[in-house]
Amino acid sequence: MFKIGDYAVCPGHGVGHITDIEERDLGGQKKYFYIIKILANGMTVMVPTDSENGVRGLVKDDEIGEVYTLLQDHDVEVDNSTWNRRYREYMNKIKTGSLIEIAEVLRALFLLKEKKNLSFGEKKMLDQCRDLLSQEISLSSESEKKDIDTRINSYFM
Repeated sequence: MFKIGDYAVCPGHGVGHITDIEERDLGGQKKYFYIIKILANGMTVMVPTDSENGVRGLVKDDEIGEVYTLLQDHDVEVDNSTWNRRYREYMNKIKTGSLIEIAEVLRALFLLKEKKNLSFGEKKMLDQCRDLLSQEISLSSESEKKDIDTRINSYFM
């Protein structure tokens, strides 16, 4: 259970700030919702407090280490399937909200970028993944976002 003022991760949206917890009457049943303001774009989302795939807390240091290790490992096969297939697969990974899955997509796109020019959609997805990672890691580790961006980028120079 989160409290007002906590940071939480909304899968597919990124890190948000819990601004309120509201009670709503839905079909005669009382349900509680987190009101979350997404930091990246200012959007407000309402998520049921009892949702299984709702929100999660910020990552811990051990998972941050796993992300950095994954990003450094370039000895993986680059997916050469059609963009449509890759896009669906990558979006499914991003929507899980798992930092590891998002890092896998980021790595795949960076490695693909070395082999060919990325499409507009691929570039946008690469930027989205980098922002999702750097924002959460910076808040969790109390570091500057630009420092995390620099570190992530350094793995692909």
